Amino acid sequence: MNMYDIIEKKKHGEALTKEEIAYFVQGFTNGEIPDYQASALLMAIYFQGMNSEETVELTVQMEHSGDVVDLGEIKGIKVDKHSTGGVGDKTSLVLGPMLAACGLKVAKMSGRALGHTGGTIDKLEAIEGFRTELSKEEFVKTVNDVGMAVIGQTGNITPADKKLYALRDVTATVDNISLIASSIMSKKLAGGAEIICLDVKTGSGAFMETLEDSEKLAKEMVAVGNGAGRKVSAIISDMNQPLGYAVGNSLELHEAINSLKGNGPEDLMEVCYALGTCLLVDSGVAEDEEDARDMLEFSISTGSALVKFYNFIAAQGGNAEICKNLDLLPLGEIHVPLVAESDGYIYSIDCKEIGLASLASGAGRRVKEDVIDFSAGILFEKKVGAYVNKGDVIATVYSSYEDKAAAALERAKDAIIISDEKPEERPVVYKIIK
Repeated sequence: MNMYDIIEKKKHGEALTKEEIAYFVQGFTNGEIPDYQASALLMAIYFQGMNSEETVELTVQMEHSGDVVDLGEIKGIKVDKHSTGGVGDKTSLVLGPMLAACGLKVAKMSGRALGHTGGTIDKLEAIEGFRTELSKEEFVKTVNDVGMAVIGQTGNITPADKKLYALRDVTATVDNISLIASSIMSKKLAGGAEIICLDVKTGSGAFMETLEDSEKLAKEMVAVGNGAGRKVSAIISDMNQPLGYAVGNSLELHEAINSLKGNGPEDLMEVCYALGTCLLVDSGVAEDEEDARDMLEFSISTGSALVKFYNFIAAQGGNAEICKNLDLLPLGEIHVPLVAESDGYIYSIDCKEIGLASLASGAGRRVKEDVIDFSAGILFEKKVGAYVNKGDVIATVYSSYEDKAAAALERAKDAIIISDEKPEERPVVYKIIK
């Protein structure tokens, strides 16, 4: 078996065997297959595609290219959710405690922010003392005791995906459904959860901007996950404006805690309920969707989800008193209002541009080495469809630096369109795919 023949085969649109895919993934990961041959195969895949069996096998091979997390010591049903990336998406911070309060075990590995999307790990590190690196023993104990734990991804999870993604990034082969699905699902499967629900974003702030493309990706990932022996479902949710009102690490924590207290934005809670319903029904804990929704709402109304969040923060070394006193969260000393320049309806908000504006304020990173200002970000007062008068405050930019606040303000201004015409209302959750 050799790479030349494998490239030639895929170039002509033929399906690769399990043995050929394993040969490629293993050889490329350990350095035996050079970049130029891997690039040629990626380009052949980009143009010729992969069938479902090939995509499942590629995913499984990448999953097992490094460490695979064993959650066998955790008692109960292990679940996870994954978002394809969004702006203001603090869903994990709200949903995790809700699921734990309903009796599920949330053993989660999350990533950091890069570019216009936020990262759960960065948000949690805005909490004084919070540890995102735990030993396996600490991780297992926290999930068993509290019901949830969140840590950063370990260095040797899916090394094949890290190498392949870096190569795809510089060879214009990123936007292929099979390659995207295998990349995302290999990491999720390596995380060890039994039941997974995917939040596939669609819109101006999403990787997939059209509903059609988002649905294709969702269906492919569900098929790959199920084909690999896990129970996987997906929702397609709107990302044509930030989720909730807060964008930025500390600001999003503030909103998440208020949500757990029963004061959550309607769109954020709707996404949490949709994801939570899928996981509770798929796990057999809830009889049906109505039962699941009741359980999730009960976790908020009784305060049990908030208690789970408090215990989770404390267990990972953070100052859990933030749940009682939100003033303990950092907030940028410089705050500049973004005001409406005319009367009318907020017709649209370019979600990606708002993410980049938040990044400009200091809340994100352009490259991995950038240091995040946890106190920075953008807090909206109005959303799409709201009527504003000239001079009304639409949002406030927070930062620790005047120049960054000014840069963020200018970028955010350009992202907001005000019109005499009221926009059509979009659904928060478009579809559920199983």
